[in-house]
Amino acid sequence: MDATSNGGLPRHEPASPNGADAPAPVVGAVALAAALRGAGLPVGPDRVQRFIAALDHLDARDRTEVYWAGRATLCSHSEHIGRYDTVFAAFFDGRVADMRQAQQVPARPVAGYALPSITEDRSEPEDDEDQTALVANASSVEVLRRRDVASLDDDERRQLQRLLARFALPGAQRRTRRWQPDRVGAIDRSRTVRALLRSGGEVAQLRHRSARHRPRRVVLLVDVSGSMTPYADALLRFAHAAARARHRTEVFSVGTRLTRLTRELSHRDADTAMAAVAAAIPDWSGGTRLGAQLKAFLDRWGQRGMARGAVVVVMSDGWERDDPALLGEQMARLHRLAHRVVWANPRRARPGFEPLVGGLVAALPYVDDFVDGHSLESYEHLADVVAGREVTIRA
Repeated sequence: MDATSNGGLPRHEPASPNGADAPAPVVGAVALAAALRGAGLPVGPDRVQRFIAALDHLDARDRTEVYWAGRATLCSHSEHIGRYDTVFAAFFDGRVADMRQAQQVPARPVAGYALPSITEDRSEPEDDEDQTALVANASSVEVLRRRDVASLDDDERRQLQRLLARFALPGAQRRTRRWQPDRVGAIDRSRTVRALLRSGGEVAQLRHRSARHRPRRVVLLVDVSGSMTPYADALLRFAHAAARARHRTEVFSVGTRLTRLTRELSHRDADTAMAAVAAAIPDWSGGTRLGAQLKAFLDRWGQRGMARGAVVVVMSDGWERDDPALLGEQMARLHRLAHRVVWANPRRARPGFEPLVGGLVAALPYVDDFVDGHSLESYEHLADVVAGREVTIRA
């Protein structure tokens, strides 16, 4: 069925007392955004706000107008359009299960990822379209998004793993020295002159050109030492989603040794990739020698070009066994090479946290963004930081 045919945005009644002041189109827009997030689209609060603002100027009862408003504001990449069409059609055809539950989320309008609830029976298979569009228990998913990964039980961990399998790390773009033909932009004198010569000197249309862009390389350094054991699996699955979606992503594990994991994480299936990673890492749950391993990375790969102009993400709690001065020295080297240095710390969100451990004290002066790394919500934020959509002030 055409995603734009028939109907308009559902006229949900405002829930009371939760969201009692929210107009009905706003509630429907939030529920649609939640369904899209469940399908893996990176629909953040800023895009939802733009969608709602666009609806203020349109007829929210007209399905076609709502479709194009959502497509223009909620999709950030052409690859998202197919999933958007599927979810949009399922949403307006009533095949999305619990839209009304999304209205009951009191604190944040975006309900988060949509997957079957923890208690739902998953024994019956579902077709691909329904799996893509399914929104089951928005409240439980929203809670899961904010839970510390270290505190999850086995069922919640399996649900988190499915969410991370759908994760996307779009990354930032960088301008190259090459140009490409365009309808607007600077005048392309060479093409314009050639067009004049072909027309025999007659007046011809001006040709334009614009700069060509390419994805900026992303390097992930994942701490797999003993203190990071509760978070290592989730962080490596995050790295798997990033490496699978972007060919310019490199992944290393750091502990007492440096291990390149890019090839192991290239497998499409997350569980197979994790098995390959477990076999490749010799120092899982061992000690931490961040300074020595960062020096090994810079000497062998970073100085040769892997870190040059890249966004480098260090995922670690900063507990360093060696002299922190060596870590500070290597972080200074890394900062001179990289476009940005991001540090994701799973312990940063804990009450009373202060970056007092020696490794963090030595490293933070050379970190551009210091972010959380303990929950699914923090990984979404980290993806935005890597893509250059958000900048975090260092603690």
